[in-house]
Amino acid sequence: MYSDPLAYFITWTCYGTWLPGDDRGWTKWHKGDKLSQPLLADWCREQMKESPVLLDHAQREVVENTIAQHCRIRHWHLHAVNCRSNHCHVVVTADSHKGEIVRAQLKAWCTRKLKERLRTSLSAGVAVREHWWTGKGSVRLIFDEESLLAAIAYTREGQDAGGSKAERIQAEGRKPSGNEGSKE
Repeated sequence: MYSDPLAYFITWTCYGTWLPGDDRGWTKWHKGDKLSQPLLADWCREQMKESPVLLDHAQREVVENTIAQHCRIRHWHLHAVNCRSNHCHVVVTADSHKGEIVRAQLKAWCTRKLKERLRTSLSAGVAVREHWWTGKGSVRLIFDEESLLAAIAYTREGQDAGGSKAERIQAEGRKPSGNEGSKE
């Protein structure tokens, strides 16, 4: 019998900052972690509709505050949030909601608030960016307290310690197994 997870560890990247084929490795939907493919990365870069997004400090605060506010409104328990310049991590308990729905709602509200903020600073008639995030992201289900604490610690403190999983796999001299990531 399926039981609701204790929490979700949700990650998504900013638009254009981590493309398929990226030098740091990348995650293919339902296929796991992959090593660099420069030609694929170049092709993806050429398909972009707007420039890559790198969030400044004020924008990161907007994202974190929006996530906290949305969790309060929905009565979800926000364990941790950390918005970086090129990606965002959230650890949240959202009973009776699928992780993909939680991720979609958080991204949508963050987009709305970022656009509102940008509109107030632009001259009339200047177009507001449409693409802020990658299409999907990662939703990892957490079923035990140990994993929850590890996800919280990583979100709060582990952002600058480690490199990508693909880099570690390559350094160990093995091939990705195809089930080492869960990005969608």
